[in-house]
Amino acid sequence: MANNPVVWFEIYVQDMSRAQKFYETVLGVRLQKLDSPEVEMMAFPMSMDAAGAAGALVRMQGCPSGPGGTLVYFACEDCAVEAGRVAPAGGRVEREKFSIGEYGFIALAFDTEGNMLGLHSRK
Repeated sequence: MANNPVVWFEIYVQDMSRAQKFYETVLGVRLQKLDSPEVEMMAFPMSMDAAGAAGALVRMQGCPSGPGGTLVYFACEDCAVEAGRVAPAGGRVEREKFSIGEYGFIALAFDTEGNMLGLHSRK
């Protein structure tokens, strides 16, 4: 396999504006509406020429949010900074920044929709 196996991710939400505000606040980015006839989608910033997976918040009938076996890690300069934004944005930090050895550091949190997310940094 020449590429990383993950090419897209979806974070299912029940309240799009609440979830959009949470991720924009915590990650310091702006999400963009994707045109889709049957599904409400707000995409994270992406570049088709860059490495890594692109993805979106998705509100779709029959797709509940919350813990369910999928954990998305967002790249950060220092994951403690983004973790510090979680509670003020309406989420909850599950585990503050901790070492994962030679691979850097992570923090774990829950968003406003009950989804767990990971924050990863090298320092």
